[in-house]
Amino acid sequence: MNTIISNPKTELLLGASLTVLHQESREWLDTVDFWRDEVKFFATILDKREVKKSEYGRMLNHLDKVHENLFDYLTEDIKRHENLLARLERGEKGISDGEYREEHRRFHDSMVLFENDIKEFKKMVFGYVKKL
Repeated sequence: MNTIISNPKTELLLGASLTVLHQESREWLDTVDFWRDEVKFFATILDKREVKKSEYGRMLNHLDKVHENLFDYLTEDIKRHENLLARLERGEKGISDGEYREEHRRFHDSMVLFENDIKEFKKMVFGYVKKL
């Protein structure tokens, strides 16, 4: 028998009111904005001449630009998700509460993965800069 282990916080949130899910989406947007600011800080560090000269430094700088584009896409997707919530609350036909909650769960999972990726990126940048 296969047992699926789930995150209790995620399960709790998916059973929460739409207002709570809306608040979590707003927090995600704030988190993405914070990450965007962090990446700008790292870009400043990586723009130093010594860093620009190395291939690894150029790679980190390029990765920095990739993150910036991903932030834009992520922000757009979360805003679209918020618009879906507004339509759901207005009672528009063809929009399911269950589908919204499932999409919200997928966003939650994506945010957790992206947060882990950001942490790894920061470790790479700090590790590289320490060696300079």
